[in-house]
Amino acid sequence: MFEISERPLAGLFGSESAYQVLMYLENYENGYASQIAKAYGTSLNQIQNQLNKFEQLGLLVSRKEGTARVFYFKRSPVTDSLRVFLRSMLELLPRSTIEKYYRDRRRPRRYGKS
Repeated sequence: MFEISERPLAGLFGSESAYQVLMYLENYENGYASQIAKAYGTSLNQIQNQLNKFEQLGLLVSRKEGTARVFYFKRSPVTDSLRVFLRSMLELLPRSTIEKYYRDRRRPRRYGKS
């Protein structure tokens, strides 16, 4: 199987944090700033700036859920095409990267499951 490096992808999107935000949201469907920053061990401020930038550009939308502002991709031909690209890149990342960043449990375990 062919694998790619993350470095060109980060360059393509202009910054590491921009790349991280887009890949995280593609993989998990939604997210909030502190969750994304924690997943990558990066600055919360950088992630917040990218989320706000992408929302201003019309790529993302957000809504308040409890005390958190949760971001999602906005439905449009541009974001639909971007998401196809991101999904194909996710499938080509090295297994170690997938395990590290993109296989986090997002829901609590079923009651009674050990």
